[in-house]
Amino acid sequence: MKLEILKSLNAERAARRAVIVVTDVATGAQRLVRALDAPADPLAALLDQHLRTGKSGMAETPEGRVFLTVHVPPPRLVITGAVHISQALAPMARMLGYDVTIIDPRTAFASPERFPDVPLLAEWPDTALPPLNVDRYTAFVALTHDPKIDDPALLHALQRDCFYIGALGSKKTHARRVERLTAAGLDAATIARIHAPIGLAIGAVSPPEIAVSILAEITARLRLPAKAADGTPAREKAAS
Repeated sequence: MKLEILKSLNAERAARRAVIVVTDVATGAQRLVRALDAPADPLAALLDQHLRTGKSGMAETPEGRVFLTVHVPPPRLVITGAVHISQALAPMARMLGYDVTIIDPRTAFASPERFPDVPLLAEWPDTALPPLNVDRYTAFVALTHDPKIDDPALLHALQRDCFYIGALGSKKTHARRVERLTAAGLDAATIARIHAPIGLAIGAVSPPEIAVSILAEITARLRLPAKAADGTPAREKAAS
């Protein structure tokens, strides 16, 4: 690999930006394609597929046979709310390779005893979120049912390019949330990025089942094309 490509690759990885090195198998020639430049690349569809899966591999293209070396930052899951659902969701997400952080200013909930080996920030979202540098490889979920905590967190997430944003609550609860976010100055298209009620429709009732539905929806959003990832939100027990 040429030094120039290696330097660019390391810079992109340090900034948590996805990148693919395309190697011509016949000639050994290489070029680096940044994720933001991929849609305009001659191999756009192929690059998009590999960026979604995060897998490297050989491919036949109009340019000839190439090997795609994919460098994608590990996904992160930021959870607002140290609640029962979070107790199930955090270890499941870690099994799938997510870096998990839980935020909740309520110290009675955000305790190491309830969340062993999970980074906890017992602070308000306005303080806790900015240093995390939420980016396009971050999934964000709001689970407290408390507008004083969830709303500022959602406002922060919606100002970033998170690949997934979800919020707990019934349709009635979300309608009130939409009213508050609209009053805060967000437009309908921005608010529509929130998956609410959260999770895929698998008939989830218990906290672990709801956690499964949430993680399934997050995985679909990460791995599938946008149109294929759309699904009906899971039915939640909460009616408030």
